[in-house]
Amino acid sequence: MVDILNHNKTISDIIFQLRKEKNLTYAELEELTGVGKPVLQKLEKGSTKRPEFKTVKAITSAFPEAYQELIECYITIENRTEVLYEVLQDVLSSEKKPALASKVALRLLENPSNETEDSLQRLYYFTQEVSDSSLRLELYNVIVKYSRKHGVMNYIAKGLLQKYLIERADFKRIDQSFQQGLEIVHYTDFLTNDENVIYHYRMALHAYATKNYRECIEFAENGLVLERMQSELKARVHLSMINSHLVLKNYNKVEELLDVFEKYEYDFVYEAAKITRGITKARKGEYDTAIPQLENLLEKCSQQYRLHIVDELLEIYLKMDNLDACSKLLEKENEIMSTCPDSPNACRAKGKYHRHKGHYQLTIGVIDEGVKSFASSLQYLNKINAFEEKDACMREFFYCLTKNSIILNKEFMDIIYIMAYNVNE
Repeated sequence: MVDILNHNKTISDIIFQLRKEKNLTYAELEELTGVGKPVLQKLEKGSTKRPEFKTVKAITSAFPEAYQELIECYITIENRTEVLYEVLQDVLSSEKKPALASKVALRLLENPSNETEDSLQRLYYFTQEVSDSSLRLELYNVIVKYSRKHGVMNYIAKGLLQKYLIERADFKRIDQSFQQGLEIVHYTDFLTNDENVIYHYRMALHAYATKNYRECIEFAENGLVLERMQSELKARVHLSMINSHLVLKNYNKVEELLDVFEKYEYDFVYEAAKITRGITKARKGEYDTAIPQLENLLEKCSQQYRLHIVDELLEIYLKMDNLDACSKLLEKENEIMSTCPDSPNACRAKGKYHRHKGHYQLTIGVIDEGVKSFASSLQYLNKINAFEEKDACMREFFYCLTKNSIILNKEFMDIIYIMAYNVNE
């Protein structure tokens, strides 16, 4: 294989190497690439100092294995902003190589013909139009790193916000992305009011999903102050704040906030408020009021709320040792689970459901099914790395074994071990 040693490759080096490796004449190379023989000869001899991108692109089309090398060489000699954006668009649409896209983006930012902030602004708005989230994330990383190096605070802030909005969608990294989102707190002065609203709202919902309830309340309160207009997202953030107070057992605050929440004019509000009031009664131990209220809501509520109501009722029934009521509720499983998507909150709710189901099954002596239900609970919790809930699931599992004098064989214990510690079989 021909190789070029002891110096950085140029486009002429690469063309020479390709032609020699494949034993091509200039006429054959012209036929493969569609580039005229005289142009190819000048390129190989190095007499063309800055070829047109369409020429380089034609060569990469014929020799895709040389794409990255040719592009990396080309951007070192090209200074025209419009052409560099053409190169970046080609990399994104044709090859989708994040590392190469980063190099082209950095070349755009380092171009001495443009002011730093103007270059950042154009690349930022260009990046917003990129459809592939992984490539978009790569470009925002370039923007943030370059902005840090040059002290451009507003694009550090904007880049970090956009990175966070992409990364928060990865449920397996939900805790890590929340921690990354917290960094933006230090840059909120450099965001617009609308960006600040989005940041605080998304962090409030994220905090609730990761069980950071006090942070949820703080982010929600700050966001609600910033937005004067009504929106469905605002109402949902308000509800997450209410639910956080509910978990923290601030029942008076829950009822106070529900009075405000009920004024939002969105379809889900009436139903969510009724359900939250019922759950609040249950958490306060007012079962005589809570049970009929929740049972009535279960028959009438939308599909999205049914699982949460079932979880609450199962918990009450198990505390009251009402196994008949548990049995009747579990008969509705297919109906309840059929349209429940695997969002973080839904995974947590499904994990809770199967934990309750397993508790019931072990209590009535259906050992095989009970173990499988606890394993299913752990499986859903693994999807969102819900370690605290997994610990609670394991504690309840062993409590049920002890209470019901159940001794499991190795096969069943292995099933639980595999799911609890998320190991391969």
